[in-house]
Amino acid sequence: QLQLVESGGGLVQPGGSLRLSCAASGFTLDYYAVGWFRQAPGKEREGVSCISTGFGRTNYTDSVKGRFTISRDNTKSTVNLQMNALKPEDTAVYYCAAGRHYDVTCGGGANYWGKGTLVTVSS
Repeated sequence: QLQLVESGGGLVQPGGSLRLSCAASGFTLDYYAVGWFRQAPGKEREGVSCISTGFGRTNYTDSVKGRFTISRDNTKSTVNLQMNALKPEDTAVYYCAAGRHYDVTCGGGANYWGKGTLVTVSS
């Protein structure tokens, strides 16, 4: 069974950090573009960051630029999202998604989706 599993969510104070990880079961992420998306209560899902295969082209939504970093750990075949300087408005369920095509995946048209991990930023 092909699936994605996110981990690393939790409760953190404003200004704190969390590291999310996305792992695949039944396939390897090495050959897939991977994106992180989030959905806050009452809001639509939005793209947060995306990374390609190969040289690792990346993109970020404006609200997280300079604070979040997406990366691959090829030894573990995972894609991580390092989140620093977290703000209350970062509170959401974070999903990872994987697809063969970078632009399609980053646009939300990924082939595989995880079930999400909750990130809560609150004092």
